[in-house]
Order: sequence, then structure tokens, then C-alpha cells
Amino acid sequence: MKQGTIRIVVLLVVVALVLGGVGVAIVGLTSGGSGGSGGSSEDGAAREVPAPTTTPEAGAQDPPRPALAPFYDQELEWAACGDQECSRITVPLDYADPDGETIEIAVLRVPARVPEERIGSLVVNPGGPGAPGTTYASQAGGLFGQPLLDRFDIVGFDPRGTGFSTPVDCVSDEQLDVFRAADPAPDDQEEADALEQAQRAFNAGCAAESGDLANHVTTVEAARDMDVLRAALGESRLTYFGASYGTKLGATYAELFPDRSGRLVLDGAVDLSLSSRELSLGQAAGFETAIRAYVKDCVANGDCPLGDSVEAGLQRLKDFLDEVDARPLPAGDRELEVGNAFYGIVAPLYNREYWFLLTRALAAAFEGNGAPLLQLSDAYASRGPDGYLDNSSEAIAVINCLDDPTAVDPDDIPGQVAAFEEVSPTFGEVFAWGLAGCLGVRTKATVETPDVDASGAPPILVIGTTRDPATPYEWAEALADQLEPAVLLTRDGDGHTGYQAGNACVDEIVEDYLIDGTVPEDGTRC
Repeated sequence: MKQGTIRIVVLLVVVALVLGGVGVAIVGLTSGGSGGSGGSSEDGAAREVPAPTTTPEAGAQDPPRPALAPFYDQELEWAACGDQECSRITVPLDYADPDGETIEIAVLRVPARVPEERIGSLVVNPGGPGAPGTTYASQAGGLFGQPLLDRFDIVGFDPRGTGFSTPVDCVSDEQLDVFRAADPAPDDQEEADALEQAQRAFNAGCAAESGDLANHVTTVEAARDMDVLRAALGESRLTYFGASYGTKLGATYAELFPDRSGRLVLDGAVDLSLSSRELSLGQAAGFETAIRAYVKDCVANGDCPLGDSVEAGLQRLKDFLDEVDARPLPAGDRELEVGNAFYGIVAPLYNREYWFLLTRALAAAFEGNGAPLLQLSDAYASRGPDGYLDNSSEAIAVINCLDDPTAVDPDDIPGQVAAFEEVSPTFGEVFAWGLAGCLGVRTKATVETPDVDASGAPPILVIGTTRDPATPYEWAEALADQLEPAVLLTRDGDGHTGYQAGNACVDEIVEDYLIDGTVPEDGTRC
């Protein structure tokens, strides 16, 4: 892949996908939350989880150091934006220089549906890195259960450098189209050279187009912005739901601000101890598990366009990608090229409910129509009919390469392929080439990434799904071990993340934790 690992993000449905004339809107199930207060650890002892606040405690807006007082003294001024409310906060570009340049963070709020029962703000982040949290919050009605919608203001923010906040930029939309469409696993030296040139040009463009901002979009700095947002919201402690990469952001916040941490849910967890290579290997294995589960289901349902067995279906997919590489398919007024075909295949693997979309798209592609598969690829990249809806496809590269600038020279990647194909015969080569994602990076983080154990924070709820393709279950186990106050909740199932994934047991536990502070027993399985 061109930008390191596959984006670890909850796929948002911001528009209906139209496939074969059928409009498909993906919405979540709702479940009730029960009462009770306090929580219990594995040994049965009570564990305190501070409650959200409707009136901030004294000192809630005290800055970590006096020079940051102008930022912590901010009050949000809300204005209507559609059916929601929008605002902005100002933060320093560089927290080491609070008197220097500033940037803006976009914020969107969906007010609690039962105002008289409101218990605070729930700040949410969908991951990415680079996915806009304002979009995530705007879809709250389909992504969060009724108990949370009734009791909390759902607040999303676009992390620095993303979305409607002061954004990073790397290339034009036309250049980004070409970049994403290229072969993610070069077949020969000519394609390998073209990949290296494109990757270096992309990363050079991020520095050239974004200036100093591109040096200041680390996870650590975004976590510091979250504390400014907490203060502006009038919350004594942060109540937070982070999905996918959002778990890294939330864990980092808990490390930096344990005394300001409240009820934190980290769903689809990231193992913070892994190198970029180890993360790529883990995702390769995760997507192999997911594609095999999908093909098995497709075959079992009958009339599967991939054939009559799992192995035959996987081979058909590989052959199909080779065919598209050699001859792109017509897709309306565009073409389906091999990079788009790959992303179109992996996008529906994030959620079992999307699998039928992949089956329809593959059936159409095998008949020579690449448009449905291109639609799935576009949805994955937040691309609309007239261009990109946000800068997430650029921001992910800048943030990832600031947090870990490691890159493997293209000449050395063929030697990596065997290890990746061992864990993923279907996609391993693509993930191996993703190790070149930070080639030619000209940005450099100015802050150190801390070791994270969140010591001193209240109990943190970490969720892992057993067959999660993007954040493998082992990562959730690892994060729960790394965070001193964490408890692990397991969902046995397919797809990325566990809350609102059709498992009422998980939903009830999450809602009880956020609303009442009920901490499940560590190791609970649903």
C-alpha cells in the first residue's frame, strides 16, 4: 500500500451507497442500558469511575502550565449547522511555543435527546488516523445506542490537520486519484520504480503544501488538544469513545492526563508496543482471516461469483486483481484500476453487514462493470462523485509517518514478501509493499512519544473482536495489558470494532459503563 498500513478506522456511511439501483444505508442497532452504580474488578472490589459532570468542578479549566491559560479559558460558541451544532476552538500549533502560531479545531455537537437527563458530553473519535470526528458525531443516530443518545451530548472533533480543522494538504485531487489507483504490489522493476517515485513525491508534497503544520499533527499533540476541548466543554474529566486508531489517541490522553480522564472506551484497540512492520504483519493476518470468512460465507450462501470453494474463491480474487492490473475496467466516466479494486475489496470486510455489497460488486466486475467496486473504493477514501469529501487519505500518511517515520527501501521489500505471505497468502505482498509508505518524508515530529500505561487513570474499558481484520484481537489483549487500569471486553464475531455490531451483550456493557460507571469483570466475553 502507498500509505503504510490499511487505515484503522470505522467506515462511516455519510451517503447511501447505491448498488444495482438499491440505496443502502448502514445503521446500528440500539439496545437498552441497565442501572446500577459503581463497578467491580476481577477480584470483586469496587472500582471508582468518576461520573461525567454537568457543572464543572473548581479548577476544571486550570491549564497544565500558566502559559496555556488563554486556550483553557475558551468558551465554545455554538451555531446551528444542519440539525447539529458546530463550533471551533483555538490551540497552539506547538505546545512548546504557546505564544506562537495557532490553529483551529472544528467541533460538532449532537445535543442529548432528553436534556433533563443529560449527564455530560461524550467526546468521540472514529480513528484513521485522519478521519473527521465531526462526520462521525453527525452520524451519531446510527452509530450509538439510544441510552447514550438520550443522556449525552455526542461531541466529535476533527483532529489537528484533518477535516474542517486547519488541514494538511499533500497533492491535488487528480494526483490523489492517480496515487490511489496504482498497483499496490509492483510486478516488475518499472512498476517498483514508479511506486518509489510516486511515494516520494506524495510525501514531499505534504511538507511543501502544509508547511510547519505537517510537523505538528502527532497523536501526542492531538491528545493535548482533547484536553483543551474538555475544558471548553466544561467537563471536569473527559468521557470518551474512541474506535480503532481512536484507541491510541484515547490511551495517549490517559497517559498525559490521568487526573482528567473519566470513563474511556477504547474499541478495536491498537497495540501501542508494535513497530510499523509488526502492525502491518498483524493487519495482513487480520485481513486474511476476514477475506477467508467472507469467501466461506459467500460459497455457503450459493451462487457465489467466486466459485464453489474457499481456495478457489481466493484464487479467483488474486486472478481478478491481476486482470484489472493488465486491463482496467470501465466504471462510468472513470476506470477501475488495480489499486481501487484492492481497496474496494477490503473496504466491506470491516463489517459483516457490508459483505453482500462486495458480492454484488464482484459479480458486476466479473461481467465487465467496475463501477460498483469503484464506489466501495471511493467510500473507503471519502471520495464523492465530484472529488474528495475530506483530506483523510492525506492526513493518514502525515500522522502515521510523524508517529513512526520508519520506511523500508523498495530494493529490500522483495525480501519481506515471504514473511507477509506466510500470514496472508491473499494480500501479503500488498502489505509488504506498504512498508515503503514513509519514503521521502520531509516532516519531523517535535514531541516525543511517551511510554503509555495510563497509571493513575480510572478503569478504562478496552474492547476487542475475535475476527477483527483491521485491529486484530491480539492487539486488544496487548493494550489491556499495557494500560494499568484497563479491563478487557471480548466480542466473538466478525468485523471491525465491537460496539453497535449486533451484539446486545457488548452494547449493554458499554452503555452501563458510560452512563453508570459499571465496570465489567476483566476478561468478560460476549
